[in-house]
Amino acid sequence: MSRAPDVDYFATSSRPGWESLPPALHEALAVALGTQIASVSSPVSSGFTGGFAAQAQLADGRRVFIKAAEEGLHAYEAYQREAEVVPQLPKAIQAPAIITTAHVDSWFAVVSEFVEGRMPGAPWTVGDFGVVAAACEELAGVLEPSPLGGLSRFADLVGDDVDVPAQILAGEREMPTGLQDWLPRVLPELAELAKLAPEALTGDSATHSDLRPDNILIDNVGTCWTIDWNWLALGPRWVDWVGLLPVAQHQGIDTFTAITRSPLTADVPKDHLDSFVAVIAAYMMKNTEAPPPPGCTPTLREHQRLYAWTFLDWLAVRRNWPTVEV
Repeated sequence: MSRAPDVDYFATSSRPGWESLPPALHEALAVALGTQIASVSSPVSSGFTGGFAAQAQLADGRRVFIKAAEEGLHAYEAYQREAEVVPQLPKAIQAPAIITTAHVDSWFAVVSEFVEGRMPGAPWTVGDFGVVAAACEELAGVLEPSPLGGLSRFADLVGDDVDVPAQILAGEREMPTGLQDWLPRVLPELAELAKLAPEALTGDSATHSDLRPDNILIDNVGTCWTIDWNWLALGPRWVDWVGLLPVAQHQGIDTFTAITRSPLTADVPKDHLDSFVAVIAAYMMKNTEAPPPPGCTPTLREHQRLYAWTFLDWLAVRRNWPTVEV
């Protein structure tokens, strides 16, 4: 493959319509909200799950955002985790507030405040990059040390991914397809970088841990909102910021200069930053040929290839990797 895959992040999901949800769930939500649900828009088309997610107009004039999923789908546990975590976040964090939840038979629904906003990074602009960078600094300021207890360590969340490059080298895992032709030549150094993860990813900051552009909204006055807080973990304060850089670099943003100037990363050892990027690349390289998890769309695998590609490209510049065979 000669270039990175294309992914339209405005059309990555396949979600059920409101009318397909159980009537009992409709009724339970109306009771929980204290008013009737007057109308519901078409489901959003971003994200990678098959969970219901759409804006709703309430009879009392409020606009809210409803997400719902049936037990057995990835979104079912994700929505419950979000409903648990968001009320515990510091008030300084711009995350849509949880209004109520409903649990009926095998279905769970969570209702949050509606934010009129747009996804950045489609593609990244210098202006949006600056807004999101500032938001990442603000998040780090209120999440270190973690104000929430009982979080898993980020290093533990990616523990199995550390070994992926080494497993490919050893013939225990197949080389993923659809990536750079120079990947086999850099696998040994990628494996060494990944092994640094237990040291590099230690920290006492609460991190979003899944901060992609489709989990960010910039509203009409330029405020940056973060959504989908279901992967909260404990790690370095710079994780969320650095995770945004490789795709932004791919789209023309000078992230190599930004990383030397940001207060989040200016003093972080180079190998620690590169180890994190290597681990995420390894995670994205894993299971690219497998069917998506239950309730997730096939586009998830193209997203993984795009992220693996851009994270590897980012490392290639940082590590002076030979990307042309001589």
